[in-house]
Amino acid sequence: MRRETLGVKRHTWVRTFCLSTVASLLCLLSEQAQAFTIVEPAEGAKLTSGTTITARVDLGKDSGIVQVRYYWYSEQDDTLVEQEDATATGSIVAPVALIGLSDHDPAFGGTLRIPKDGIGPMRLLAVAEISRGRLGTRSVFDEILVNVEPAAALATIEFETDKPLQLGRTGQSSAFGHVDSMGKVFELPVVGEFTDGVTRRISSPASGTAYQSSNPTVIRVLPHGLLQIVGNGKTVLTVTNRSKQASLDVGVTVNDEPNEPPVADAGANKTVRAGTKVKLSGLNSRDAEGEALYYAWSQVRGNKIAMLDVDNAEASFLAPTVSEKRTYRFKLRVTDKKGADSVPAFVDVTVEP
Repeated sequence: MRRETLGVKRHTWVRTFCLSTVASLLCLLSEQAQAFTIVEPAEGAKLTSGTTITARVDLGKDSGIVQVRYYWYSEQDDTLVEQEDATATGSIVAPVALIGLSDHDPAFGGTLRIPKDGIGPMRLLAVAEISRGRLGTRSVFDEILVNVEPAAALATIEFETDKPLQLGRTGQSSAFGHVDSMGKVFELPVVGEFTDGVTRRISSPASGTAYQSSNPTVIRVLPHGLLQIVGNGKTVLTVTNRSKQASLDVGVTVNDEPNEPPVADAGANKTVRAGTKVKLSGLNSRDAEGEALYYAWSQVRGNKIAMLDVDNAEASFLAPTVSEKRTYRFKLRVTDKKGADSVPAFVDVTVEP
């Protein structure tokens, strides 16, 4: 009798577990099917610059989609601008790579050309425009990261700047409008000429570029292709990519007053509901000398949204309407009064319906 009871209990537990597992899988598949998703190319796909592929999306549960616009962004692009021509304001103007319509094959997709100057990690952003009749339109998006490589070989590599480079001259400024000073963090543009005749930006280590300073007490090499002024004197910067090399003589003459660069803190990642006001806080950013800081917020992932107070310690935006949860990424850099910049800090905000 006891064995029979145990057997019944075990059978009931197994059946309940299986039903629960099946239900969970069906629920997961249902949730995936409901989201507007880029199906092709796949996340992490290895693509060749200048070639064409087929773009395909799953519309999920969204109805009333009028068109889908596709944009390419390099991983190092900071400003996301949705604009069909070059009249937009912003440091990066992204032309529409493809407009997918309902009568295309596949629907709302089609032939998509990979940028001929693309190299390294690139983001593909697909923005679907949904008609709401008299209420106007709204949009949903999906974004994936792929890896792009040219078929051509690298012929030459070069620093795209003054040669030799003199830092600290009167009037020379950084991207934040401050005269070169001790502790300043900066980037130098590096380009490569490839055998297919295309010039590509290869400043990012993600494109295979490595930096070296002959005198790290003058210029120090930081992660992500960033450089920092740490002393006066001379150094030779060497950049290497695909066995090609280029060198740049750099002289630094700045105020030798010691100055530690500030540290940016963009706060913890957060999840919010659509329609709520979101506040990004850089209040925990700090400067070793206790000086006041200048703030610069920018959006680096997700469909472009309007941000307020981007030059304040706390920036804000209204969480957009989404069909499924989507993640937006923001970058914060801070600068002290002497012109020293921080290494960027990032924060992700996930928006739920």
